[in-house]
Amino acid sequence: MAKRLALTRRVQYLTVYSSGKAFADKALVVKAMPNNLSATRCGYSISKGIGKATVRNRVKRLLKENVRKLDLQGGWDIVFIARRSIAGLDYDELGSTITKLLHRAGIMDKDAQKTGSEIN
Repeated sequence: MAKRLALTRRVQYLTVYSSGKAFADKALVVKAMPNNLSATRCGYSISKGIGKATVRNRVKRLLKENVRKLDLQGGWDIVFIARRSIAGLDYDELGSTITKLLHRAGIMDKDAQKTGSEIN
């Protein structure tokens, strides 16, 4: 993900936390709100409660790769908040969790929703 497509500042995260709608699963919370841009920006929040640095970095890499492969509608700010059980998920399980939450949020591209396409 390019730098311009990432949430990089604390104020951006706080805006999404306070104004965004939440969609939760046992392993992941997605907070999303519309922005006035043509691009979708993503941020990732993985706390120390998830595990040591290697575990947190692995979770962040898996999240970023799964999101990169999705067709998302433009104009959203999204924050992915990891829960403790995320450390036990593999790539495919995490991908299906992300897809399910983004479908519920209505952020997936309309063509992807019609075909029911998944990651892979």
